[in-house]
Parts: sequence; C-alpha cells; structure tokens
Amino acid sequence: MLFRSVMQGLSLFFLSVVQASAIDSSATAALPAAVIEQDALIAETQAGPHQGGGITTAYPFFNGAEGFDMTFRKRALHKGAAIGSHFQERDEIYFILSGTGEFSLNGVSQTVTAGTAILTRAGNTHGLRQTGEVDLVLIIAYGLHEQP
Repeated sequence: MLFRSVMQGLSLFFLSVVQASAIDSSATAALPAAVIEQDALIAETQAGPHQGGGITTAYPFFNGAEGFDMTFRKRALHKGAAIGSHFQERDEIYFILSGTGEFSLNGVSQTVTAGTAILTRAGNTHGLRQTGEVDLVLIIAYGLHEQP
C-alpha cells in the first residue's frame, strides 16, 4: 500500500514537471531559434561612452531581439578614446579582444591587453582608456534586469 502511494505521488510529480516544461517551451516557441548578426552591418560610430571622449565604434548585437534580457556589445576604442569612469549598477563583463588599455576600478588603474577578462561588480566605479598603437577592441556583456 505504501509503495502504491509513493508511486502515485511520483507519477503526479513527474506529470506536473512535464506540464510545466510544456508551458515554458510554448512561451518561447514564438521566439526565433537563433538570431544571427554580422558586426559590419550594425556598426555605429559613437563618442566614448560615459563622457569618455574620443571616437569609438559600437556593435550593438541583438539590440532588437525580442525577449533577450541582456546587452552583448563589441566596441572598438580608437586612438585616445575611452569609456569614462562611471558607477556600475549591475555586474558587467569586459573581454579584451585586441589592443592595450588602462582599466581603472575605484581609482586604481592597471594595464589590460588581449585575452583579459574583467568582471566589474555592482557598486563599483570603473572606466577604460585606449593606450596602445592599435584600437582597443572589447566585448561588453551585462544583464538588463536590476540585481537585488
């Protein structure tokens, strides 16, 4: 009798999991399976963000993708350009693809080069300046939702 009760309980549990999965997948079924974008087609010339100065090229990937809850951007900081020092309200990742720069976090600076990954946590102040002979190119990623 106990075995039968346990089996019925497990059956109900698995049925509810399957139903929940069906609901979740139907909610995303309307979204495309993939969005593919080419950087050359979305490039935008912009001033250095956060009053950083200089000229940059931004590549705002998936900006119009429905249901995409994050920012994923490539940015090229051209000679002398910068992302100005600013307060970080959410976690943010920088990944340096090429070039050399000076990254400052809460007033302390260090040199960054290709292959450097930086996780800036919410509540800190940071900025990045191009310092080398070639463009400083990086990927920037952060969630759009507020953190607790």
